[in-house]
Amino acid sequence: MEIVSIRSFMPTAARKPADWRGWMGQICVRLETDEGQVGYGMGGGGEAGMHVIDTVLRGVLEKADPTPIEDLWEEMFSATLAFGRKGLAIMAISAVDLALWDLRAKAKDTTVAHLLSEQPTARLPMYRTISKDADPNRWLGQIEQALAEGYEAVKIGGLGQMDPTTDADAIVDMMRQARRVSGDIRLMADVGMRWQDVDAVAALCHRLAEVDLGWLEEPLPADDLDGYARLAATSPVPIAGGEHEFTARGFAELMARGAHHIYQPDVCWCGGLTQLLEIYRLARTHHVQVCPHRGSEAWSLPALQTVDPSPLAESGRPWMAWVGGARWADAHVEASARRGFGVDEQALENSTSPD
Repeated sequence: MEIVSIRSFMPTAARKPADWRGWMGQICVRLETDEGQVGYGMGGGGEAGMHVIDTVLRGVLEKADPTPIEDLWEEMFSATLAFGRKGLAIMAISAVDLALWDLRAKAKDTTVAHLLSEQPTARLPMYRTISKDADPNRWLGQIEQALAEGYEAVKIGGLGQMDPTTDADAIVDMMRQARRVSGDIRLMADVGMRWQDVDAVAALCHRLAEVDLGWLEEPLPADDLDGYARLAATSPVPIAGGEHEFTARGFAELMARGAHHIYQPDVCWCGGLTQLLEIYRLARTHHVQVCPHRGSEAWSLPALQTVDPSPLAESGRPWMAWVGGARWADAHVEASARRGFGVDEQALENSTSPD
């Protein structure tokens, strides 16, 4: 079996955000073999990522046997080493890696999850991500809605709009309101890498301990490894991050430094399933937790179904629901029983125009 066709394209969906997540955060790859099998994967990098696939990675993949995925990953990493290692090149490799896993499962007439385990978990709990709004009634109402829908965990995004050095009292008050509304469910918060002052963040974490946060996500810029190590060593609130880290090599450094308590790789950006599985292996060695970014989408689900000891899947991007591969209902995600990642192939093929 060999790869005879490689095509990258940028999916478009109704309601996609008018920022980098829409035009840079996602691309698709279609691989076809001489036996007629087709594999699909999703990555990132926008037009730049597609250029990497259509030029450099094409040279690795054309006429290659798609079976040795791990070897092909190392070849792609080596081919992009001079300009890659992190960022857009790895996002592009992610798409190809996932397409290769899709092919591997389809060649065996099974799901990706069943490649990893004889008895993958079919139904997993989700947490709901909501966005903080200027109107507290609006975002508190989102928490109430999540409770009504059966969610037992909620994450509030947008804390980065506030400053821990000047707005600490307001942040604490906001999270107290969230705790009063949410009751005793798991409650998390996301800063989005917007804070800089490690000491101010550490002081704030000690104050936020009273609301029993499940984690504080990305409070510092991704490359402030010393700051994260200092913060994680003293914070009574678990520190989460890694959404914007790349490859198991990158996560190995984070874990060696003790940068986070909870690691959040995005399988479509960090290097694909090959790297996500290695990140889980590293986490077991370091006795830390992995909770993938956007884990309820088709691409991360096989790992959550099989190698995660306590899976909690983040709610997916609503503008990408057409991809398929998973069903979201009753605050749970159910994996598709279709071959490969179970994605809706027709929807992917039609995705170059708004749905």
